[in-house]
Amino acid sequence: MAAAKARDEDQSRGGGSEGETMSASTAASTALHHIGELITSNPAAVTSVEPVDDGWLVEVEVLEERRIPSSSDLLALYEIELDLGGDLLAYRRTKRYPRGRTDLVNGAR
Repeated sequence: MAAAKARDEDQSRGGGSEGETMSASTAASTALHHIGELITSNPAAVTSVEPVDDGWLVEVEVLEERRIPSSSDLLALYEIELDLGGDLLAYRRTKRYPRGRTDLVNGAR
């Protein structure tokens, strides 16, 4: 009975048996679920989802430190790797930055 309940919970958050494929939106919500269990900060938004050879790579923005005024909050980007069934393979913080900061892309000024 407990095993069936755990399997149902796993499938409801995107996990499934081998060979199943999940949609990008399911991968995103599954990644949010996993990161919410691993860190104490608040996930704010999914910023990217992309399929990779063995699953999904999802990037999540997290509010790491709330400050007053909110324009000085500290945010971070986390990269979450999921297998095809939605199981967590790895996660890492890739960037930490103050809210409102823009990055220069391709040498733009």
